Amino acid sequence: MTPFNLTQFYADWATILPECFLLLWACVITGAAVMGRTDESKSGTFAIWTIIGTLATAVWVAVTQDGAAFGGTFVFDRLAVVFKEIILAGVILTAAASVGTVSRLRAHRGEYYGMILFSAVGMMLMVSATELLTLYIALELSTVTLFVLAAYHKTNRKSAEAGLKYVILGGISSAILLYGVAILYGLTGTTELAKISQEIQRQFMGSGSFPPGLALALLLILAGFGFKLALAPFHMWAPDVYEGAPTPITAFLSVASKAAALAAFLRVFFVGGQPAQLIWIQAIAALAALAMIVGNATAIVQTNIKRMLAYSSVAQIGYMLVGAVALDPWGATSISYYAMAYLFANMGAFVCVIAFAERTGSEEISDFSGLSRRSPILAGFFALFLLSLAGVPPTAGFLAKYYVFAAAIQKGYLWLVLVGVATSVVALYYYATVIMKMYFPSEQTEGGFPVARTLTIVLAVSALGVLLLGIIPGPVVDWIKAAAQSFVPPT
Repeated sequence: MTPFNLTQFYADWATILPECFLLLWACVITGAAVMGRTDESKSGTFAIWTIIGTLATAVWVAVTQDGAAFGGTFVFDRLAVVFKEIILAGVILTAAASVGTVSRLRAHRGEYYGMILFSAVGMMLMVSATELLTLYIALELSTVTLFVLAAYHKTNRKSAEAGLKYVILGGISSAILLYGVAILYGLTGTTELAKISQEIQRQFMGSGSFPPGLALALLLILAGFGFKLALAPFHMWAPDVYEGAPTPITAFLSVASKAAALAAFLRVFFVGGQPAQLIWIQAIAALAALAMIVGNATAIVQTNIKRMLAYSSVAQIGYMLVGAVALDPWGATSISYYAMAYLFANMGAFVCVIAFAERTGSEEISDFSGLSRRSPILAGFFALFLLSLAGVPPTAGFLAKYYVFAAAIQKGYLWLVLVGVATSVVALYYYATVIMKMYFPSEQTEGGFPVARTLTIVLAVSALGVLLLGIIPGPVVDWIKAAAQSFVPPT
């Protein structure tokens, strides 16, 4: 029997301190709201301060702790720091953007913020999980709360439909992912990523052929991640859920949950599946191309702005995975940078939709006509975010696409880059269509409207992030590259 080690016990729990801190205050916010012991209008402010406290705790852990905990099932390395900061930034922006949405709820306002924090706990655990069952439990914690949040407008039929579709398809995808994990465990005898990599190398790579069971396991796990990332052809839930869910939750889904799933994806395939890369890299290249084509082609015909952004997000995840075909630190760097650029651009775009819908009650693209005359500031912000999503310089979106394309070209995937460039032109068309409607209306529009102060702050922060990452990318890229090298050995 292994003797109790107090030093190791302290080190393990110190490593997971940010998640414990966030979980504690999520319970406090939710419990206080349930018991009616708090002013529900202040729950959002309290949630934001909780996230700021979690950020500070994460920084402290990053400075004082670095390594594995709980027998190697949980790590707090530089990659975890990068993605946890992306997730927490997304939570702060979501909480700030939710003020107007929550004020219109008839009940359960405090629980709304509590659910967001619970979901963030699961996402942060996903980022650091290096064992498949730990990762799966963290994934379910983040996803189940998102099921609730998607259907939070209980009296709205579209919101109820969004929640129902999300929970059914989410359950199916979780079963597929778990089945893949079970097969992989049966083949390797372990669920720890580092040991899985060793067993695959020892048992299968020497023979020169891949057993069907290993290929099936990796493809099932890839399909499970494909649903979480809304990657074509596993994106069938995204348009209806994005349209029906409260818009701040749609933004949260499109940014924070994807960042967490991307981090988990990088760990599973870049570490655990590295010896079997010939199986999954080809599959990822095909799925990335399909996502870029399907997402952009379908976005063109949408008339609802949230559905357009939903299909746009399908294409965006395809662009991110272009960098995954480069199984090296630069490939991981390009994906991480893209996730950060996407955070500010997509969050900003959805906040513009929130501001517009709060004043007009509409989310139809045609109703954005003449927005530049009614609200020049809002139109300017929206145009900036759409141009970044399209990849137009000097925004962060341009450099994000450049980095993932450069990573793929270095590995010889020129055909995939050509698909990415061609579909980027298509994307520019439908983004530019919205901008044209805002600045060149077909008929005279009148009636200006102000933008709420909290939304203006979120828009300003997002715009600053888009511009700074596009104009001064050096420090951020160097920081992310150092993080990528901590878990992907140079090749």
